[in-house]
Amino acid sequence: MELKVDLRRHGPGDPRKTRSDMQTLLFQDSGLMKEMARPPKGQLLKWIGNKQRFARTIVSFFPDDFQRYYEPFLGSGAVLGTLAREASVGADSFKPLVEIWRTLAQSPGTLKRWYEERWRRIAAQGKKAAYEAVKESYNSCPNAPDLLFLCRSCYGGVVRFRQADGYMSTPCGIHTPISPQAFSKRVDEWHIRVKRTTFVHAEYEETMSEAQSGDLVYCDPPYSHTQSILYGAQSFSLERLFRTIAECKSRGVFVALSIDGSKRSGRLHCKLPPTDGLFEREILLDCGRSMLKRFQMNGLSLEDEVVHDRLLLTY
Repeated sequence: MELKVDLRRHGPGDPRKTRSDMQTLLFQDSGLMKEMARPPKGQLLKWIGNKQRFARTIVSFFPDDFQRYYEPFLGSGAVLGTLAREASVGADSFKPLVEIWRTLAQSPGTLKRWYEERWRRIAAQGKKAAYEAVKESYNSCPNAPDLLFLCRSCYGGVVRFRQADGYMSTPCGIHTPISPQAFSKRVDEWHIRVKRTTFVHAEYEETMSEAQSGDLVYCDPPYSHTQSILYGAQSFSLERLFRTIAECKSRGVFVALSIDGSKRSGRLHCKLPPTDGLFEREILLDCGRSMLKRFQMNGLSLEDEVVHDRLLLTY
């Protein structure tokens, strides 16, 4: 398939770009991507909505020239790790998650030890019993070492929390968690990519308020249409995020946003709040079958549940 895409970059508010010029594209042809840093060979964390498979495509739509990079919804850090840019800022409101990333940057050996200690329990207790013991430990006192193991070993990377009390409820995955040796190699690769990144425990508004003219912010918030059972998604307000993005754009900050596109193999187009000309371009990325839907339907492979992400750009 040959798909011609205008990849010219225009600054925020450029008079040559109006809302009527916004392009809606189904991006499938990898040959259209400019040369970029390749993503890490494997995920550090398993995480629903992980952009590992699409990170290089997303990065290809970033401006050719920008200053500091901010990622205020860090999650799995796939785009951050693919970009691998010095002096970046990775932030999240989920404190145990931020602690994992800080430890990766500052003390990768500690991260390896956390994982191996919990992985070794499988031999003594069995996979499911070991998993449940770590989950019980996490739920009694949320912490980074337990969360690290749970992310690697829960069902499909669906890190699910009860809204009322933050209880992590995802069952053990059907797979065998990777060995400490394999995990160690991933830690080494990811450490090289993020060791000069600043990791911050903060709400997204605080992080985005730091961005200045010429900086780039990439937002990958909880998806209201498809991820409502996940941490932070139950009370998330997209309207509030749009106001924060508008403030960034008014300061000359570039903003890229990943959000719901379509579900049910394109038959359902996910509605968004009014954007009032906030975004200049829209790209649709084919994400394949929904892992979250498969989890909800007890592991079935769902031929009719192909989903697309939107990538919205303010430039």
